[in-house]
Order: sequence, then C-alpha cells, then structure tokens
Amino acid sequence: MILSLAAALAAAVGYGVSTIMQAVATRSTHGLAAVTTPLVVAALLVDGLAWLLSLVALDRLPLFLVQAVLAGSVVVVVLLARWFLGARLRRVDVVAVVAVVLALVVIGAAGGEQPATAPPAGFVAVLVTGSVLLALATVLLYRSGSSRAFSVAAGLGYSVAALGARTAHAADDLLGTVLQPVAVAVVLGGVVGAVAYLRALEQGRVGGTAATASVLEVVVPGGIGVAVLGDVVRDGWAVPAVLALAVALAACVVLATSPANSAAEGQDAARPGDGAPASV
Repeated sequence: MILSLAAALAAAVGYGVSTIMQAVATRSTHGLAAVTTPLVVAALLVDGLAWLLSLVALDRLPLFLVQAVLAGSVVVVVLLARWFLGARLRRVDVVAVVAVVLALVVIGAAGGEQPATAPPAGFVAVLVTGSVLLALATVLLYRSGSSRAFSVAAGLGYSVAALGARTAHAADDLLGTVLQPVAVAVVLGGVVGAVAYLRALEQGRVGGTAATASVLEVVVPGGIGVAVLGDVVRDGWAVPAVLALAVALAACVVLATSPANSAAEGQDAARPGDGAPASV
C-alpha cells in the first residue's frame, strides 16, 4: 500500500508542478509558440509521468482514495504559485491547505490497499458507450456550450478515464490491459476531460471551473467504485471517511477559487468582484 499511496501523492505533486511550469512559460510566450518552449515540453512530460503514476496507484488503491489525493494537487498549485508567481495567498487558503492534508490522512487510513477486481457484466460496455456519448456531446456543444457545461464535461471525462483505468487493471498483464475494450474509455475520457477543461477556462473563471471538475472527478468515480467495482471502506471508518471526503472537497473548492490558483491558470488573480481578502 505504501508504494501505491506514494505513487498517488507523487502524481498529485506532478500535476501541480506541471501546471506551474506551464504558467511560468506562458507569462513570456503566448499562443502556439508557447507549446514549443522547453519549459512547456518539460511540463507535458511531467504531466505524462504523473498520469502513469496515477495508473500505478489505481492498480492497488480504491478510486475514492486515489481521486481524492489527485484532487489535492490544487494544494501544490496554490503553494507553488505563491512562491514562483508571486500570487496572493489568503488566510482561508492556508486553512484549506491544512484541511486537505489532514483529510487525506484520514481517507488513506479508511481505504487501505484494495487490488482492482473484475467489473460486473456489462459495466465495460456501459462505460465505453458513455465515453463515446460524452465525446460526441462535447463536439456538438464546443461552439455553443457554456463554461458550466464544459466544466461538468471535464469532470465527467476525467471520471470516465479513472473508472476505465481502475477496471483495466483487472487484466493479468500489461498487453492484456492495453488491448482491453475499456482502453477506449480511458483515452476518450482523458481527451474529453482535457479539451472540455480548456474550453471552460476560455469562457469562464478558473475558480468555478476547477471546483466543478474537481468535485465531480472525486465523487462520481469514488461513488461508482464503492457501489459497483467492489471498493470498500474499512470497518468502523465509514463515517470518518465520508466526513474527510467532505472536508477535502470543500477545501479544494476554496483553493480552486484562490487568487493563487487563478494566477497559475493564467487568469487575473484580482478581477473586479473577486474580493480582496487579506494576504499572508
């Protein structure tokens, strides 16, 4: 369990570091030119490594635990944005960071090691069909959809990818895992999540987008993992786990609306109407 949990934590750190690297790069270069800069290329490599580490974690840990840890990457983003981007960190952000860390400790203790198991009959077909429908909906709504709609699509896309990855690990070998039909859901879900998230950021504020996507990608796969895929909470830990998840999600929402997170996503950290709480 220790190695799997370490992989999940490393993946969360990787996602956070990648976000900051891209933010630093786009401060001096914009548009397509930014994609070819060494810092952005390195950030994409870090992102890919983080994704591989998340797959390692999903092989041995329940979805609700892995997804909660990955959502905690916003802690890394906010802290690094404060140090490297000079972003403002509110007092409530400091409280939220501590709350996320403590909540993840409880969630980790409640989950424990749980190797992936074979999904029930028909689950893979439903997941693949859902990923295709979600991809089609994203394409059809690309021009006319709202920021909220794309935020939801992003959260659902990442949820489908996580569910597919957890399900795929039930195979006995790497080749068997890659060649499974559920791999379609992993790829489509990941693409939809990335495209929809970027589209949501183009049309709306980073806080609402990040908060919506984060909550969905924890609640949806975590709930399905427990209800359908055999993920369980240790005896006597159900109430603490639910409370810790609620605290972690609430704290992540607070951090998603932080000026530091807005700066990391390339948006103005002090737009009119955002308020200006005291910084620390």
